Amino acid sequence: MTATTATLKAEPREATGKGAARKMRQAGEVPAVVYGRDADTLHLKLNTHDADHLFRQISVDNTIVELELESEKEAIQTLVREIQTHPWKGHILHVDFYRIQAGVEVDIEVPVHLVGTPIGVKMEGGVLEQVIHDLPMRCIPSKIPEVIEVDVSGMEVNDVLHVSDLQFDEGVEVTISLERTICSVSVPRALDEILEADEEEALEAAEAAAEGEEGTEGDAEGDAEGEGDAADDKGDEG
Repeated sequence: MTATTATLKAEPREATGKGAARKMRQAGEVPAVVYGRDADTLHLKLNTHDADHLFRQISVDNTIVELELESEKEAIQTLVREIQTHPWKGHILHVDFYRIQAGVEVDIEVPVHLVGTPIGVKMEGGVLEQVIHDLPMRCIPSKIPEVIEVDVSGMEVNDVLHVSDLQFDEGVEVTISLERTICSVSVPRALDEILEADEEEALEAAEAAAEGEEGTEGDAEGDAEGEGDAADDKGDEG
């Protein structure tokens, strides 16, 4: 499933700098820039409400955002590269867009969704741990995946799923090591410690039993040797 496309209206802006940005925010607008390969940087402004609503609805890292400008005949296709937000109020301060071109590869991150409940969780008391939540990839815009779904229902305790275990469409390249772990099913630490303790106790009991048997055998051998010596002594006396 390829990535979704969203639209957002934008307007050109001439004023730049902190003072101009502050005035825009007070007027309900968000400053933004669009940059990209072999393209001039565009300074734009967005409606704060529209931008905030859109970014709450989409997967920001891999959704193609088409910026609609009245001055442009066609929408500008972009990917969101950075959203700056207020440290405690949370509202948007600035947005960076990267202009994309058809047929030209881009670097993106695609969310990884685990599907199903592992056998090791349902039947064996294990715990499913997801290590990678977003997978870095490189591909042309038309092949950007919307999401990577991974079926984990067959995983048992101590199973590990690596990047190399996943399948991707032709032309999609993963940009991290294929040996990286996506997820794993393991025994909870507390339970693992209990099992280890039980194993240690069983081992100690077995060792103690073995030592006891060795001691019994040693005593029996000692008694046999003593009886043999006594018999020899009587023979000598005769």
